[in-house]
Parts: sequence; C-alpha cells; structure tokens
Amino acid sequence: MLAPLFRTEFTKITAVLCKRLGISQMQVAEDIASETFLLAYETWPYKGVPENPTAWLYAVAKNKLKNHLSRNQLFEGKIAPELKHAAPDREEPDIDLSESHISDSQLQMLFAICHPAIPPEAQIGLALRILCGFGIEEIATAFLTNKSTINKRLFRAKEKLRTDNLPIEMPPAAEVKHRLDTVLTTLYLLFNEGYYSESHDAVLREDLCLEAMRLTRMLADNALTAKPPVFALLALMCFHASRFAARKNEHGAIILYENQDESLWNRDLIAQGAFYLHQASGGDSVSRYHLEAGIAYWHTIKEDLAEKWQHILQLYNRLLMVEYSPVAALNRTFALAKVKGNEAAIVEAEKLQLTDNQYYFTLLGELYRGIEPEKAKGYLQKAYALAKTAGDREVIRNKMEVL
Repeated sequence: MLAPLFRTEFTKITAVLCKRLGISQMQVAEDIASETFLLAYETWPYKGVPENPTAWLYAVAKNKLKNHLSRNQLFEGKIAPELKHAAPDREEPDIDLSESHISDSQLQMLFAICHPAIPPEAQIGLALRILCGFGIEEIATAFLTNKSTINKRLFRAKEKLRTDNLPIEMPPAAEVKHRLDTVLTTLYLLFNEGYYSESHDAVLREDLCLEAMRLTRMLADNALTAKPPVFALLALMCFHASRFAARKNEHGAIILYENQDESLWNRDLIAQGAFYLHQASGGDSVSRYHLEAGIAYWHTIKEDLAEKWQHILQLYNRLLMVEYSPVAALNRTFALAKVKGNEAAIVEAEKLQLTDNQYYFTLLGELYRGIEPEKAKGYLQKAYALAKTAGDREVIRNKMEVL
C-alpha cells in the first residue's frame, strides 16, 4: 500500500511544501514529506490503513508544516509572548493540497529546477529525485554512473537553488522553450525507467510510466507548454503504454514484441497516441520525440510488412542525424536486417563495437543465427554474462536453447 503511495504522493507533498516555504527550504520540504511517510510506516501496520490514505497523509503533512512554522516563529522571537501558549487557536498554515494546486506546484517546481543556473545533468537528476520520486540508485542507472557522483551532483544543485533562492513559478514565455528541453528529457527518462527498469530487476514498472504520462499531460494541457515536442513525447508514451498488458507473462517474465498477443494491446491508447502525434505536426521542426513516436506508431502494426520496416529504417536514419545514440544505432541495425537482410545488418552492427552492451551481443546472436549458429551461440553467451536482470537472462537463455 505505501510503496505506490510514496511514489505518487511524496512528490506532490514535496512540491506543495516547497511552493509554500520557498525553494531555499527544499530540504525541509523533503524532510517533512519523509517524516509523514515514516509515521504511516510506523502506525498503519498496527492501527490499520486509514479509510482515505491520501487524505491522512495530507493531514499529517499539514500538521508537521504547522509545527515547523511554529517552532521557527518561537525560535526567531517573531510572536508575542502571550501567544506562545495559544498554538491550538492559531490559524492553519496556508497549504493548499487541492488537485489543481498540486498540479500547478509540480509544474512550477519542474521549471524552477530546470533553471539555466543549474547544470543540465543536475537539473534532470534533481527533477527525478524531487518530482518523480526516484531513488539515488535509479538516477545513477539512468545516467550510467554511480551513486556517489549523483549524491554530489544533487548536493551542489540544491545548494545553488538555496543560495540563489530562485522563485517557484512558471518562467516568462520567452524562456519556456529553452527550459522545456530539459523538462522533456526528465520525463522521457522517467518513462524509460518504468518501461524497462534495470535498477529493480523488473520487466515493467507501470507506476513510473503512468507518472511520466501524468506530468507530460500537465504540460500538454498548459497553454505555455502545449508545444509540438510535448505532444510528440506524449504520443510516444501512449504508443508504448498500449502494449503494457502484452509485454509480460503471468510469471512476470518479458514477452518479446514478435511473440506478443496483439489482442491485449490497448486500442484506446493507440488512438490517443495517433491524436497527439497529429497535434505534434503543427510545428516547423522535428524533434527526437517526433521520430521516436513515429517508430513507435509503426510498431502498433503487428504485420511484418516490408513497408513498415522501410518506414522504421528511414525514421532511424533521421533520428541518428538529429541526435545520435548507440541504442538508436543498434535498433536501426535490426530494422536494416528486416529491409536488406542479415548479412548487410551484420556489417553495420559490427562497426558499432558496443562490447559492453548486452543488446549488441544479443542482436549479433540473432543476426548470425541462420548463418553461423556456433558464432551466434557465442554472442548470446556474452550477452548473458552482461545481462543485468533475471528477465533478460531468461530471454537470452531461451534463445540459446533454440539454437
């Protein structure tokens, strides 16, 4: 019960408290939110889960904020002595935990964190931590680095926010576009961590994906941020989310795309994705999200059509020109095999030399399967040794058994 609530409500409480206290008091806001959940952890197993758990958390957070403000007032001598014993009659602290205020606070907090005074990687890491509920290990995995580096990066970012005391508000319209790039990168990373989690040995963490979609919809619904890249990212998320039910079996193991039951795909989400992709076409430039959403769209057509893979290959070619990444290059090689055959794909794949990447060796194993089975098996063994999750190891083991 507490785990999913922590993921969704901790971030909301923290954002609203930061809005109330100011960004310089971010650590205080985090501490109050943490203490709120600690009290739930200590009392709910013995007293039972409240009828409305979210309302209980909000009430406790309000009380803890009230106590914090009272202690500060007493310490700083800002109230008259005769009022010191009148705490029960004091006005409730001005903290609005309505749905609309939470959404506004989270959106404003997201843009405050993504201020140009903060280095881009620190912006993303801090947003993942404060607004998305990521643990340090999850952030380290997202950045392909270690926890010590992330802790130092977040500490420096918080200090910068504290000393500059940046306002928690939406930036002027002229600044929105610049900061929006980092905001979208943050939400993209959040969705990816849920869609394929390496830090929790899980095939799919729908709670993270749904949180990323919720925050992206907030951007799409706001007049200042309803821009083509936002619609494109939301389309990408909808297309991927449409296959959630088909991506794992009853034991929680991953089901590869070619083996998925198409009848389990969510057609409503596919339709939503198509709608947002159409909305994204209104701009004068093409982002990585447009291209990835286009690739994801073609994957909602299960038939192994030549036209489908030709479109996907062309989209990958454009994507690599817009923003090169080893993962995109690897995925392009698979599409190339579908269009021009395995031998042509092998030549391109071996140029990549991604020798620390399990998917590189898995792909080579697939490409060599009908050409040199022993070589294919050797590549799959290398992939198995690099696999980070039990689900990945099971998939690779199944491929080796087929060979």
